[in-house]
Amino acid sequence: MWNARTKNELIIEVWEKLDCESIGEREIEAIELVVSEKLGSSAVESPMIIARLLADEGAELRHAEIMELDVKRRLESPYDAMFRNILKFSDFKQTLRSLRRLENLRKKFVAEDDREGLRLMREIALKGKQRAQMISKNEKVAPDKRAQKVEIAEWFT
Repeated sequence: MWNARTKNELIIEVWEKLDCESIGEREIEAIELVVSEKLGSSAVESPMIIARLLADEGAELRHAEIMELDVKRRLESPYDAMFRNILKFSDFKQTLRSLRRLENLRKKFVAEDDREGLRLMREIALKGKQRAQMISKNEKVAPDKRAQKVEIAEWFT
């Protein structure tokens, strides 16, 4: 049914199919539903990002509705604030701080039997490891920083 090859193309295609004068909560939710069904829930962007993309394509926005939906979505996930900017590893000191924060969250989630929190924490830790590995293999990065990232990637194991 959908011909889009990328997420942004899909968002625009759904918007065009909706054939609406302006974009607000109802339209954003319809777009989110299609993106989630076709690409998975993790592919769904925030209402503000969807609105910005569509505004760039010429859509008229009902700003109040979109902002209200965006705020509502941000309040739905209690984990956002916990994980925001948790991964920092420009040096060993910051990495150690990040790992301590992750460990503290892990203990909290175990104590509260919070399986979703544990799952998200593992995902974040895996992302950290993958980012460190990616940087360690990037030949544009200085050799000493690459060696540092190899060690940091091991810390995430």
